[in-house]
Amino acid sequence: MNIPYLSSTIAIWRPQSVRRNWPGIAVATTIALSATFISNSYGGPQLLYALFFGLAFHFLAKDPTAQPGIEFCSKVLLRTGVALLGVRITFGQIASIGIAPLATVICALITTLCFGYLLARWLKRPVTEGLLSGGSVAICGASAALAISAVLPQTKENEKFTLLTVVGVTTLSTLAMIVYPLVVNLLGLDMTEAGVFIGGTIHDVAQVVGAGYLISNHTGDVATFVKLTRVACLVPVVLIVAILFKNRNGKTEVGAPPLVPFFLIGFVWLVTANSVGVIPHQATSLINDASRACLVTAIAALGVKTSFQSLASLGWRPVFMLAMETVWIAMFVACSLLLSR
Repeated sequence: MNIPYLSSTIAIWRPQSVRRNWPGIAVATTIALSATFISNSYGGPQLLYALFFGLAFHFLAKDPTAQPGIEFCSKVLLRTGVALLGVRITFGQIASIGIAPLATVICALITTLCFGYLLARWLKRPVTEGLLSGGSVAICGASAALAISAVLPQTKENEKFTLLTVVGVTTLSTLAMIVYPLVVNLLGLDMTEAGVFIGGTIHDVAQVVGAGYLISNHTGDVATFVKLTRVACLVPVVLIVAILFKNRNGKTEVGAPPLVPFFLIGFVWLVTANSVGVIPHQATSLINDASRACLVTAIAALGVKTSFQSLASLGWRPVFMLAMETVWIAMFVACSLLLSR
């Protein structure tokens, strides 16, 4: 176990640290609550609202009073929210999908990650961008982008690309929710195949549910289970990325995060506990809400840390990468379903 890292984690919760962090936490929480109100009242993606509202408060990023709490929300709350995502999944849900659809989804995930890597190399972009964008498209959209970014080198460039990825996958996921039910009809897929296609291709969980139940209740159920299978793949993917980028020279740095990040251990523990029925249904709902709250607050803090100018400086290539990865996973799943008939 990495003792220095564990000690620094515990130190975050000391009274003096709490006093130092609370102004920035209050800022991020207020932005998150505003985004939630707008989303619940008028519709639209909650995370995207939180990001855009956060960008408007970028002037607080360097404020000595707010900065510690903003950093706390963008890192600690981010990892906490990802860990709590495990309560959505059980091993039974994954097994109920069947071998063939499961194999299709996993192959689509792996090939999309590889496609993102190769696309980044072709466009002469950092490999981290290919893995981050490919992982967000392949797994679970904004949540995956945040989880993968948590184990990548913590640089300004990676933070900017993470935010652009969140904006891109959320936008593409919303478009897919509208367009993909039409694609299902054009391809002549049955209700089960439609669920596999919807759950295996759309990025965010909310949009998967919306598109699936727009077709039928059965399609919605299948799409949800397939999507949760992709979410379950978050653990091995983030673990592999953590191993790849932990330390290129093979030495252990003081204060470096552990090889297996603590939030991934929490994720696996919650999946296991939920699978054996240890967690009551009401607690599951509360934990799921807490996860969402942590992620919305974290994305608000990330928005505060970034300016529109810094996002624009990334250029057109990251947007092109996200679009091509989205097309790739949709074509892969659709072709697999048609060929398996």
